Amino acid sequence: MDRENGKLLGVCAGIARATGVDATIVRIAVVVLALVTSVFWICALYGAAALMGRQGGLTRRTESRIAASDDLRERMRAHELRMQAVEAYTTSANSRLAREIEELR
Repeated sequence: MDRENGKLLGVCAGIARATGVDATIVRIAVVVLALVTSVFWICALYGAAALMGRQGGLTRRTESRIAASDDLRERMRAHELRMQAVEAYTTSANSRLAREIEELR
């Protein structure tokens, strides 16, 4: 459960955070699923998920995965920034680099 970003008990926001999908998409999917199937069963499952989240069942299991994915996302961002810096350096009009390349030819 994600109480900070949640609208109603934070179930959809918690699912969105655990899966990496936007919370709005999860909310729309839940509404469409309720309309296509049975509203009663979706409400019952939603309530069960809220109770599990309140007891910490869902958050404890996914907390390490969320932390790992956040760490991976941050490392990938750092690598992307380094690659952009290398690309900017090599494509710039760097006379020293151009001389070194010419010397190697």
